[in-house]
Amino acid sequence: MSYEQRRFIILVIIVSISGFSQGMLLPLISVIFEGDGVSSTLNGLNATGLYIGTLLISPFIEQPLRKYGYKPIIVFGGALVFVSLFLFPLWKSVLFWFVLRMLIGIGDHALHFSTQTWITSTTPTHKLGRSMSIYGISFGLGFAVGPLFVPLVKISETLPFIVSSALCLVAWSLVFFVKNEKPAALAGDANQKGLTRYKLAVKYGWVAFLPPFVYGFLESSLNALFPVYALRKDFELTFVSIMLAGFSVGAIFMQFPLGMLGDKIGRRKVIITGLSIGGAVFLIGNFVEYSQMLVAAVFFVGGMCVGSMFSLGITYMADLTPKELLPTGNLLCGIFFSLGSLSGPFLGGLYLEFFPNDGFLLLVGSMLVVVALIVIIFGKSKKAVVLSEK
Repeated sequence: MSYEQRRFIILVIIVSISGFSQGMLLPLISVIFEGDGVSSTLNGLNATGLYIGTLLISPFIEQPLRKYGYKPIIVFGGALVFVSLFLFPLWKSVLFWFVLRMLIGIGDHALHFSTQTWITSTTPTHKLGRSMSIYGISFGLGFAVGPLFVPLVKISETLPFIVSSALCLVAWSLVFFVKNEKPAALAGDANQKGLTRYKLAVKYGWVAFLPPFVYGFLESSLNALFPVYALRKDFELTFVSIMLAGFSVGAIFMQFPLGMLGDKIGRRKVIITGLSIGGAVFLIGNFVEYSQMLVAAVFFVGGMCVGSMFSLGITYMADLTPKELLPTGNLLCGIFFSLGSLSGPFLGGLYLEFFPNDGFLLLVGSMLVVVALIVIIFGKSKKAVVLSEK
C-alpha cells in the first residue's frame, strides 16, 4: 500500500467516526428534550448550535490551514469534538448543551474542511468523483450507525455520549500517522487581500454550493426534528431510528455509483436528476404516513437520490473552481452546508409549531424541488481557468 492510499484510508476513518457522532447526537438530544417537555421550537433552535459553531469558525479557518497545513487543523478539530462529547453528561442544561454543540460544530468543521481540501487538492480530476464518493460513504456509514445507538438512552443517558467520545478519540489518534502538507500557493487575482478570493470562488462555483446547502437542510431537519414529528404520530422510537438509518443506508448504497457516474457524464446532470427524483419521493411520502414501513421505504429511496449531494457538490465545485481557490471553495461549501443545517431545525421547528401533526415531508420535498429548478436554470459546466495564467 502506498503512502497516498494509507493517508486516504486514515482520513476516511476519521470522517466516519465524525459522521457517527453527528448521526447519534442530533436525534439523541431531540429525544431527550422531547421527553423532558422542551418545546419543538426550542428543541430545533438548540440543534442549530452545531451549525452556528461551523459558521463562527469559518472566517478564521482558511488562513491557519494555508499557514500550518492540513494535519494541525485536523488535530485541533478532533480534540475539540471528543472533549465536548465527554462533557455532555456533566450537566444537563439546554444552554450548556447548546454551547457544547457549538464547540462540536467548530471542531467538526475544522476536521471536515481540512480533510475535504486535502482530498480535492491531491486527487486527479478523473478520479475525484470516486475518491469523494468513498469519503461520502465513510461519513454516511458513520451517520447511519449513529441513530441506532439512540435507544441506549433507555439504559443510561450518559452511555451514548461516552461511547461516541471514546470512538472519536481512537479515530483522532490515527492522524499522527500521516505527514503534514499544505495547499497550493495563491496566485494571480486570488492573492489579493480582502474578499477578492471569496468573490472569485462564488463567481466560479456558486451553483455548486447549493447541493451541500440542501444536504445540510435534510440532515439537520430529518435527524433533529423528524423524531419529534414521528413520536407525535405514535411511531415507535426504535423504528424511527431505523428510518433515519435507512436514509443514510440509501445514501451509502448509491454514493459510489453516483460518484463514478458524475466522473463520466458530469456532476450537474447527476445532481439535477437526484434532486428531482428525491423531491418527488418525499412529496409522495407525505401521503403515506399512515404506514411506518412505507415511510421507511421513502427514507431509503430518498437517501439513494439525495444522500450524495454533499460529495457531489464538492466535486462539482472542484470542476468549476481554479485549484488555487479549492480551500476557499471547500470553505464556502461548508458554510452553505451550515446555512442549510441552520435552516432545517429552525424552519422545521417553526413548521411543527403551526402544523404539529401533518405535512413535515412536504416541507422536505418542496426544498429539493426548488433547488433542482435553480440548478437546471442557472447551472453551468464550463471548466475553471487557471488564475496564474491571467
